[in-house]
Amino acid sequence: MTNAVELKDITLAYGNFVAVEGVSLTIEKGTFLTLLGPSGCGKTTILRSIAGLVSPTHGDIAIAGRRVNDIPIHKRNIGLVFQNYALFPHKTIYDNIAFGLKYRNVPKPVIAEKVKRALEIVRLPGVDKKLPSELSGGQQQRIALARAIVIEPDVLLLDEPLSALDANLRDEMRIELKQIQRATGITTIFVTHDQGEALAMSDIVVVMNKGRIEQMGAPAEVYEHPQSEFVASFLGNANFLAATVTSGRDGAIEVKLADGTPMTVGGGAARPVTAGDTVKVVVRAEKLVLRPLEGAPLKGRIADVDYLGALARYDIDLAGGTRVRALSSLQHKAHAMGEAVGIAVEPEHCRIL
Repeated sequence: MTNAVELKDITLAYGNFVAVEGVSLTIEKGTFLTLLGPSGCGKTTILRSIAGLVSPTHGDIAIAGRRVNDIPIHKRNIGLVFQNYALFPHKTIYDNIAFGLKYRNVPKPVIAEKVKRALEIVRLPGVDKKLPSELSGGQQQRIALARAIVIEPDVLLLDEPLSALDANLRDEMRIELKQIQRATGITTIFVTHDQGEALAMSDIVVVMNKGRIEQMGAPAEVYEHPQSEFVASFLGNANFLAATVTSGRDGAIEVKLADGTPMTVGGGAARPVTAGDTVKVVVRAEKLVLRPLEGAPLKGRIADVDYLGALARYDIDLAGGTRVRALSSLQHKAHAMGEAVGIAVEPEHCRIL
């Protein structure tokens, strides 16, 4: 089967500034892939290069098996949605959605049928005679999506399309967008700096940093098994504990923390380790379990508390001086600032970087 998109050793430079360096990526047909990373990491530059808005300094881009480096944007058969919707304000919703079809000289009866179907897919039937200004922000975003998918593109490119929406609407549109992608089967590349969006919506997450791919894989794989400190810290609340490897046995690795506390690491390591190696152990904040002091493997004192509704976020100073963060349910017990607490963590929830 032909891959939907292939990037081969793509580099994009602006003068002395290298925005993207040596990126290779293969995206299978029907995949929802997210480019995730902080501002300036190169994710939007990659999206723009696939669209044909910028040209790579080096490397090749293929869409549906066809090299497109020298093919202009309007001949690449892509759908593109920006965060600002980019709807024509003085055209009706019908004319906004039909624009790409008219450009392709599709017969009027076929256009009418395709526009109707696109409005049904985005669950806005009957708004075809309205102007964009008569719709809410969320509805306008759906119309921008309808305009992008109505041409039946080989790939749909979404550049932070939800960032302009308020929190509740953004959550609603996450679900909506994923459902539309599943219904249409269109290969989708989504750009965001929001880890929650990436984890909730994607088949594949590509974490980028400084123009390079740090790690890619299924959301659970990237989250649970980060390959670098950057990936671990960018995806969720992560704690990093300095430690020394003491031994390895039965798939588990024994380490000693800076204060001498022993710990068993059962989640593996990003690289092979041997006794005596200085390492960092990463543990997600939600994996730390607060418990009574007696018998707890780790002990500390709560330095700060943030109330998050169903959860509380605790910053805890361990006995050895390291500060860790724990996310804990308020269903059983709330803890106060200054309180001494014990902390436990299962070996499989610890990983060596």
